Amino acid sequence: MRIGNGATELDARGREIAANLQAVTGRIGGAARAAGRDPASVRLVAVTKTFGVDDVRRLAALGVTDVGENRDQEAAPKAAAVPALRWHFIGQLQRNKARSVASYASCVHSVDRVRLVAALDLAAQQADRTLDICLQLRLDDDPAHGGAASRQLPALADLVEEAGSLRLAGVMCVPPSGADPDSAFAAAAAIAADLRRTHPTASMFSAGMSGDLEAAIRNGATHVRVGTALLGGREHFLG
Repeated sequence: MRIGNGATELDARGREIAANLQAVTGRIGGAARAAGRDPASVRLVAVTKTFGVDDVRRLAALGVTDVGENRDQEAAPKAAAVPALRWHFIGQLQRNKARSVASYASCVHSVDRVRLVAALDLAAQQADRTLDICLQLRLDDDPAHGGAASRQLPALADLVEEAGSLRLAGVMCVPPSGADPDSAFAAAAAIAADLRRTHPTASMFSAGMSGDLEAAIRNGATHVRVGTALLGGREHFLG
């Protein structure tokens, strides 16, 4: 990709991503309008897991501002290479990675336990930063899937609000495998609305991916996390 005469000339991969981005933003806009919402009320988080930093730079050149990663081992070097973006950590997070994630992430979507709240608060304090926090809601009964049960959210929200270097942003969810997306997102949206009644700052609802973003937007998603529909399959793995 070259810059010349004030314009960006995209390479073949850049043109592919640009076409995908146009399609995704069209889907987001169509879903929002169908739900009676302003398309600007839905933010796209481009998920770049397994794709190289060149694709992150291509997304940034196309105007993408928010990028999500699942693994610190990938996220940290990409964030160092393209620091101007707003980086979202969206994967399961171990406490021993909290210090690294707190050094670059603007928002952590996957907070689901007390000890992780404490670890992120300490790490953010040491980095002299404030982290936005989404509580990950688990919609089934299998703790192995990650996330907190709905009954656990109020206490976690209280802890985040009490933490000096964290800001409670909202709720994130992933529908259980095989679940109807509309039903899952509707249930999650109701739980998120209940949380907002006692924690008004928790206005973010991170829900929806490439295959189900329309259902998420119908049910109030404010952030959709899209990877495959933007970057394609794994033939570009770390390219």
